[in-house]
Amino acid sequence: MKRIHFRLHWFLTIGLVLLILTPSLMAGDADKSKGPPPVPVRIALVEQKMVSEQVSLVGTTEAVATSTVAAEVSGVVEYFPVKEGDFVKKGDLLVRLISTELKIRLKGAVAARETIRARLELAEKELSRYSRLKDADSIAARKYDEALYNQRAFSQELLRSEADMERLEYEIKQKKVVAPFSGFVSAEHTQVGEWIMVGGPVVDLVDLGQIKVSVDVPERYAVMIAPQGEVKVMVKSISNELRAGRINAILPQGDPDSRTFPAKINIENQDFKIKSGMEAMVTFNLAAQKSALLVPKDAVVTAGNNRLVFIVNDGKAIPVPVTILGYYDGNVEVAGKLAPGIKVVIRGNERLRPGQPVSIIK
Repeated sequence: MKRIHFRLHWFLTIGLVLLILTPSLMAGDADKSKGPPPVPVRIALVEQKMVSEQVSLVGTTEAVATSTVAAEVSGVVEYFPVKEGDFVKKGDLLVRLISTELKIRLKGAVAARETIRARLELAEKELSRYSRLKDADSIAARKYDEALYNQRAFSQELLRSEADMERLEYEIKQKKVVAPFSGFVSAEHTQVGEWIMVGGPVVDLVDLGQIKVSVDVPERYAVMIAPQGEVKVMVKSISNELRAGRINAILPQGDPDSRTFPAKINIENQDFKIKSGMEAMVTFNLAAQKSALLVPKDAVVTAGNNRLVFIVNDGKAIPVPVTILGYYDGNVEVAGKLAPGIKVVIRGNERLRPGQPVSIIK
């Protein structure tokens, strides 16, 4: 009897739980049928425009400024605070030579100048007195001339003494070799205790604030590139980011064997990520024009090694694979199943999934 009552109680409990949960389960099923809310996105239209043809060529990066910094005076290295790889600013100390002997000579030159200055002061007083006597015809002309020449001699001797002092002060100053520009120390040529000759090397200094890219351009393209034109540069070892550059020069002397002409391109490198000797891909605009299918560069999404754009069709995001053919300011030339006027997503496309509902933000 107790077992029958227990089973009846268990069935009543289960029934009560199902009665409570049924509305919640039905509501959950209703919510699932609605699906996730639309993702807000911004769009742009695919355009067909005439653009310059482009060619991409491989070049090599170089530092704009490379210098072997030398000492202007000779001496023994007393202090050498830098090492290879250090970044130094313009005016920073690179090496200091011993200047004790020069400083002693400078003290002697200062004392000699003060002696000459005192003698000159006395000679000027005598000249002034003899000048008054000469005006009064109270002195022989020879005495006046002697006083005049004596005053002039001491004046010249003072100038020579001051020149000696300036030379010694200059040599003492040159015992400190400073960086002529901001850059990285790429090589050391001396150490503490070593003797440096006049003009002897101290360090090699490389300025990476700007980078020069050297590209050998085939002659069929060289004649179609505008001097001082803008280019796009990509250093793949760092990133796929395109950097703006400008043609500095296309050298008139080419290689007769390869029929190529060196082009020099300057690009900014304030983050110092680009090093000298790296491979760079340079994209040039040519004089010839063509019709191109363009989308904003923000529309292109990277998926591994592939590129795609999301188009909006019936309120849903549809991925379309594309191939990038060129870059034009803020636009990208693409090839794929696109046509002018199609809506492509340019904001909110980073996390879209195929077929996901979207709402367009005006």
